Amino acid sequence: MGLKTGSASVWVAGFLSVLIAYAGPLLIFIQAAQVGRIAQAELISWVWAISIGAGLSGLILSAWLKLPIITAWSAPGTALLLTLFPGITMPEVVGAYLSAALIIVLIGLSGGFEKILSFIPKGIAAGMMAGILLQFGLATFQASGEMPAIVLVMVAVYVLGKRLLPRYAIVLVALSGFGMAMLSGQVQLDAFELALASPVWISPAFNIATLLSLTLPLVLVSLTGQYLPGMAVLQLAGYPTPSRPILVGTGLASIGMACFGGITTVLSSITAALCTGKDAHPDPGRRYMAGVANGVFYLLGGTFAGSIVYLFTALPASLIAALAGLALIGAIVANMRAMTSEDAYIEPSVITFLTSASGMSLFGLGAAFWGVVFGLLAYWVLGSGKNEKRKRL
Repeated sequence: MGLKTGSASVWVAGFLSVLIAYAGPLLIFIQAAQVGRIAQAELISWVWAISIGAGLSGLILSAWLKLPIITAWSAPGTALLLTLFPGITMPEVVGAYLSAALIIVLIGLSGGFEKILSFIPKGIAAGMMAGILLQFGLATFQASGEMPAIVLVMVAVYVLGKRLLPRYAIVLVALSGFGMAMLSGQVQLDAFELALASPVWISPAFNIATLLSLTLPLVLVSLTGQYLPGMAVLQLAGYPTPSRPILVGTGLASIGMACFGGITTVLSSITAALCTGKDAHPDPGRRYMAGVANGVFYLLGGTFAGSIVYLFTALPASLIAALAGLALIGAIVANMRAMTSEDAYIEPSVITFLTSASGMSLFGLGAAFWGVVFGLLAYWVLGSGKNEKRKRL
């Protein structure tokens, strides 16, 4: 392809999108592994699977559709998983991943993506997501008790980064945190080396409780929190958004990676803007190469997943928690805005938010499931009442 004007920029955009994903959403995986007491070999397999799934789907879809299709793993879904550990087993998790991927493929094949979303009030979905993510934001400041200097510097870098270099703020936060931890002697990288990944097969297990607590909420957050905003980014950049091939392609990638620990592969809603604007390439018709580049760098990351896991597990747990929380502030803000965007239905959205944030468990079902149930019930009851008032007026 050569390094003509603009051609190098698509590779820079693809690399930065992968770097931000590894510096932010990947940290939630590390936290989940720590809470679930997952062995290092399985964690490496997780990182291999999510990287290869995102890499293959993004590369193939971008090259086929000639659109900058930026894929990633479901960060909100990973946050949901963290709320269920250690009460859920890995075979059950894999069963939920497979079920969710199959549902997404069927939705894609049916062409009913937009219709399904119309049945889910935006505020309810956003309230569930905000409730799940809240604990991560709180963890940032809770970590200041163990490493106050490092966390305060990271928060300062985050605020300044958002003001001056918003696209790269999380990368700057990660670099500042890593740098200070290394200078203070809290990170030992003497034995670091390039290590190829060895995928670990996990046979799935299926049950109703996991279907309701993990599979259905995972599908919901993927559709509303990833596919919908991801397609909106493409639309705003002037690209058509064919939902069928995107849902089917990413769903098939998810099925292929599920038994190695790979959570749902979805459209990126965080880093997609890096690859769809003028900074990626001045010619809109060539920006699809940023999606190809994104896929190539994910494939490289998956190949050396062992090294990536070693790097992050060498960091203090409090640092990982602080980084993950800061990386998700943008998502928390976006969901809280959506949660309160409809004045008539703020109460059901807040009920969903509080229930999801509570961490409650009832009849073996998690808080995210009950958040949606309670929120929808309140939405229908209060909505019906307000509709009746409008009719009488």
